Amino acid sequence: MAADRTLAIAAASLVIGVGVLGLKFLAWRYTGSVALYSDALESIVNVVTALTALIALRLAQRPADAALPYGYHKAEYFSAVLVGVMIIVAAILILREAVYGFLDPKIPQAPLEGIAISVVATIINLVWAQVLVRQGRKARSPALEADGKHLMTDVVSTIGVLAGLGLVYATGWAQLDSVLAALVALNILWSGWGVMRQSVGGLMDVAVPPDTQRTIRDVIAVNADGAIEAHDIRTRQAGRLTFIEFHLVVPGAMSVEAAHGICDVIEGKLREAVKDVQITIHVEPEAKAKHAGIVVV
Repeated sequence: MAADRTLAIAAASLVIGVGVLGLKFLAWRYTGSVALYSDALESIVNVVTALTALIALRLAQRPADAALPYGYHKAEYFSAVLVGVMIIVAAILILREAVYGFLDPKIPQAPLEGIAISVVATIINLVWAQVLVRQGRKARSPALEADGKHLMTDVVSTIGVLAGLGLVYATGWAQLDSVLAALVALNILWSGWGVMRQSVGGLMDVAVPPDTQRTIRDVIAVNADGAIEAHDIRTRQAGRLTFIEFHLVVPGAMSVEAAHGICDVIEGKLREAVKDVQITIHVEPEAKAKHAGIVVV
């Protein structure tokens, strides 16, 4: 059910992105503003981002198979990296238009109509960005969260553009329009770098956050009665999945059935504490104890 909701949100994001793109290009057509044109170009990235996220989410929900026995969850990270690349491409295109506009400056026309249309598009983006970030964190979806963060950057850029356009009309300084476009490009370049940096961390099997690590260690310590210690605890994240792996040392005389029972208890409690988790426990005899990690006895 949660997976279906995530897909529905991604599909809605694509529809909203296309609608906002139309509004922003309409605002540019009314005014001829280079800054509003740069804002519209950024919305093309939003549409590509939404489409990429939708495809990645559908792929990430495919079950594990012989080719990918750990599943397709990292597809979302590839999506987020692609989004970062598209943001950088958009920034280069915007800088190009800014240079041309600076060399041949013109005062934008029809300010009230263009600004009003752009404000409507910005409000839509602001509301939807908050939905995406909130739902992306809730579902632990890198693709949705990256989409939402980029939309929020778009909102900030547009607010700056609109404020600057007011100065253009007030001062008559036409070249300020191109300066604003260049600032938009620099802003989304920074956004693209942030998205790519976070996604590369996921592709490199980054560990879970420190608070989650503490929860995992506490759950193991409390529920490992009968074992001697747990060591070499390792975690990694792949999309919404959390992988936990550790070695559990038990007395050498303990039966396989008893050791398996301890593992079942620990696994059950870990699944209650951490959502969407896959657990691997290596059972070892007491001769393998390292007297480190979590000492139970």
